[in-house]
Amino acid sequence: MKIAVSACLLGEKIRFDGGHKHDRFITDELGQYAEFIPFCPEHLAFGTPRPSIRLIHKNDSIHVQSNKNNTRLTDQLIAASQNELSKISNETLCGIIFKSKSPSCGLKSAKFYLENGFCEGKEDGIFASMCRERYPLLPMEEEGRLQDPWLKENFIMQIFAYSVYEQFKQSNPSIGDLVRFHTIHKFMLQAKDEKLYRELGNIVANRDNISLETRLAMYELGFKTAISHKSTIKKTRNVLEHLAGFFKNELSKSEKTILHTQISDFADKIIPLIVPLSTISLYAQKYENHYLLEQTFLNPYPKSLALRSHLDAGK
Repeated sequence: MKIAVSACLLGEKIRFDGGHKHDRFITDELGQYAEFIPFCPEHLAFGTPRPSIRLIHKNDSIHVQSNKNNTRLTDQLIAASQNELSKISNETLCGIIFKSKSPSCGLKSAKFYLENGFCEGKEDGIFASMCRERYPLLPMEEEGRLQDPWLKENFIMQIFAYSVYEQFKQSNPSIGDLVRFHTIHKFMLQAKDEKLYRELGNIVANRDNISLETRLAMYELGFKTAISHKSTIKKTRNVLEHLAGFFKNELSKSEKTILHTQISDFADKIIPLIVPLSTISLYAQKYENHYLLEQTFLNPYPKSLALRSHLDAGK
């Protein structure tokens, strides 16, 4: 899968001061499973090194200004951002990772100033705003927020689910393929948005007798919207309890107690999610429950990323 990434996060020395902001999680861990498409509108527009810039709100419009001599640089940055957007648009992307706080790339973290020099607040940077408009359903995040284990786990789950759907879409799926796709994503979708999961089920059931092409388009919109939502401890606990119910006739009383204690301890942030999930996976293998073993919720991304091993990976 391909992910567009701010070039400085990949170790390229193109920051305004000639440095970089190399992010090892992106290159060393996520990089095992993704191909990166680098971008940097500011480097393209102004070269490296360069004076830093700021965003100014004036007369209901946004201006880009040099911090060195107050030169207006709006047209140059917009043109460079459009060029970078055109470049990444030629790729089949499954996500974008931006540099936080950047005037061009910050996601709700780029500072906007008034003409008097006071900070007015934070919004999307110039390029990030263009990307949101161009790709409303594409997974996007900035590296600063990925320091939060919960946001990281949700984002990584989203990009892998997005990639799986893109592969599914390219396979010329039949109605049977759509039914199976929805089935194996059941618990992941429920952990994201129960209401959307049920709406997607109605699309698959086709009670309105619409064409497969229309159904697939409707399903794609609903699926990509659902995976953009954040899982919570409460929603995840409900899914875990549902999964545990599949073994009510197989487990002994003590085994049930152990499993439900693990689920409760997860909900109380005493143990990480990987503990009850590993127990459920073990029982699914032991009792050959193929329905559960096929659920993407159990393994939504490669285990080596170990994102469910952190206590703070849930909120």
